[in-house]
Amino acid sequence: MQATHQIVSLCSQAEPTTARCCQQVNETSQTREIDVLKITRTETPAEEKWVLQGRLVGLWVGELRRNWKKTHRAGDNRRCVVDLNEVTFIDKEGETLLRTMSKQGVQFIATGIYIKHLLQERCAR
Repeated sequence: MQATHQIVSLCSQAEPTTARCCQQVNETSQTREIDVLKITRTETPAEEKWVLQGRLVGLWVGELRRNWKKTHRAGDNRRCVVDLNEVTFIDKEGETLLRTMSKQGVQFIATGIYIKHLLQERCAR
């Protein structure tokens, strides 16, 4: 049983925000968040696994949606898992996409308080 493993996408976009910890812009301690999303997809005969790392926001929600539609097979009997342990932020569009994925039978892995809360409150509906 051999697994296929691929990095689907690694994206970044500089966007001024008021979020925490990021890239130092100047010495007056203003910061700028850099949005990065890494999508890694692994397949085995029994499981399709997606690992997301970074921020699921803005353009990167569309990137994940495109990759999801392109490669995920809803009628497949394999278990589908999305690992969100290394996701640091999810915007409203990202929440909507995760809710859609959840309705298609995806099982989420999340150990952080923020992501677990978000999944329970917004994606379980």
